Amino acid sequence: MATTPNLNTIFESLCQIPKLQGTPMTARNFGIEAPDVTVQATRRRAIGLGSIVLFGNVCIGNSWAEDNGFWITGPLPVPYAINDLNNKETGTRTFLKKGIYIADVGIKGRRRRLKRSAFDLIALGDLIDQKDAWNYVRRYLHLKGTFMYFDFDEVISAATEDDKKPLTDLANRLFDSIEKLEVAVRKQDYPQTETCYQATTAVLEEVMSRMG
Repeated sequence: MATTPNLNTIFESLCQIPKLQGTPMTARNFGIEAPDVTVQATRRRAIGLGSIVLFGNVCIGNSWAEDNGFWITGPLPVPYAINDLNNKETGTRTFLKKGIYIADVGIKGRRRRLKRSAFDLIALGDLIDQKDAWNYVRRYLHLKGTFMYFDFDEVISAATEDDKKPLTDLANRLFDSIEKLEVAVRKQDYPQTETCYQATTAVLEEVMSRMG
C-alpha cells in the first residue's frame, strides 16, 4: 500500500507560507515577458498544491480499493438463479437487465431490499397517468424487477423446505404481473396499464407483508 504523507507535516509547511494576498505578482517575476499579465498568488493556491501532493501520492503503488475488501477490481460477477422463477412459456423473464451488479447483502439484507423494492414499485402509481413518464416507468420496472428476481432466488434457496414452495409461488405471481404491466406500458395502453398496475400492487403488498 502506498505511503501517505504525514498530514501534520503538510499543514505545518502550509502555515509557514507567508500571506501573499493583495501582493501583485507579474508574469515577469516568473521569467515570462508579458508585463500585462498579473498572477494573484494566494494561500488558497498553496493549499491546492498541498492537496495535490497529499492525494497524488495515494495513487502510487497498490490502490486502497484492492485492500479494503469492499471494491471489485475484476469483471463484474454475472448473477444467475437456481430456482424455478422463469416464465414457463419463454424460459426467462422479459424484464431482466444484463450487466447489473447485485451486492450480496446477506439473506436479511435481501429480504429488506425486497420489501423496499416492492414499496418503490407501488409508488410508481403516481406516474401511471402521465404518459410522458412511461418510458421511465418501464426502465424502473426492469431495474427493480431484476433486483427482486435475484433477491427472491437467494431468499428461496435459504428458506426451509416448508417455505420454499409458497415463496416460489409468490415470486412467480409477482414476476408474471410485472411482465404484463411492462407490456401494457410499452404499448401505452392506459386502461390495460391501470388494470395490470392494480394487480401488481396487490402482489407487491403481499411481498412486503411476507418479507416483514
